[in-house]
Amino acid sequence: MSKNGLILLTPTSIAYTGTSATVSANGSVAFTACTSLSLNGVFSADYENYMIVTRGNVTTAANVFIRFRSGGTDNSTSNSYVYQYLVASSTGVAGSRTTLNLGGFFIAYGNQRVGSVGFIYGPYLSQPTAYRTINVDDNSTVSIQEYAGTHNQSASYDGFTLSNGGNLSGRIAAYGMRK
Repeated sequence: MSKNGLILLTPTSIAYTGTSATVSANGSVAFTACTSLSLNGVFSADYENYMIVTRGNVTTAANVFIRFRSGGTDNSTSNSYVYQYLVASSTGVAGSRTTLNLGGFFIAYGNQRVGSVGFIYGPYLSQPTAYRTINVDDNSTVSIQEYAGTHNQSASYDGFTLSNGGNLSGRIAAYGMRK
């Protein structure tokens, strides 16, 4: 095992709703037309912080949300995810703060590509979990998005679920950050 940098992690299992999802030999997950995708067993005591890299596209515009999970079950406690976002598109900038039972992760516009890099802080620790994502898509005006959120439950998680309403296809990889 490497002593420095980021370590690509292989999920112990995956679950999905959609056409297909498979774990590649190196640990990344390729998925096609999925409305939800869960990666189990990627968070552990080996790392405190993680980076999630996603490349994809959707058939229709959709928000992509995250829920943290343990033992194959999502935590969907009411009003436990608080997030803020800022979107710069064309010449406009918009932002908002939202409290829900899932957290905003990125926006994917219809028939457009999207790239996302997310950082998840301390999900395996029994404390509230924080995250931040930076995203770009190639819709007709090109937009840049930033999300920052917290999940206020003091629980330990070993995975996460991304869900959307737009049949997301692409590839996702989870990396552990060496301590």
